[in-house]
Amino acid sequence: MLSLRRPASAGRLLAQSVRRLYEKFSAENTREARGLRLLRDWVTPAQWNQLETLGYFEVVGCDTGKRYRIYRGRMTNIYEIDEFGCLREGWCFVPFGFLAAGDVMLAQKIALETSESAALAVANRFLPRRLVSRDRGHAW
Repeated sequence: MLSLRRPASAGRLLAQSVRRLYEKFSAENTREARGLRLLRDWVTPAQWNQLETLGYFEVVGCDTGKRYRIYRGRMTNIYEIDEFGCLREGWCFVPFGFLAAGDVMLAQKIALETSESAALAVANRFLPRRLVSRDRGHAW
């Protein structure tokens, strides 16, 4: 006689699979994950690769042609860099509201690339006592 009942272990495996699928979907649908997906859609492949491997991506200001590194984060995460890639000074400006890090970094990128002077006019400039390279961990 053929039994149509599933073994108890098959039901448990199905429940675990559904739970894992739900957890994966939930993790990918957080505001932080959505912010990073939006950022990925707006940066170049080279910028995304920099962010993934180095923890920052570089942009060029539209008014001065200066280069900036935007590090992962929401504030005090922008550094002007010189022609040798050394960190020179920091800039802090953020959009209003409590936004995900990806959304903040995207706003900073767009501001520097389209309205550099206006963005820096409202930014707080900071010169750390000791400039420390956030990507290599040694002092400059």
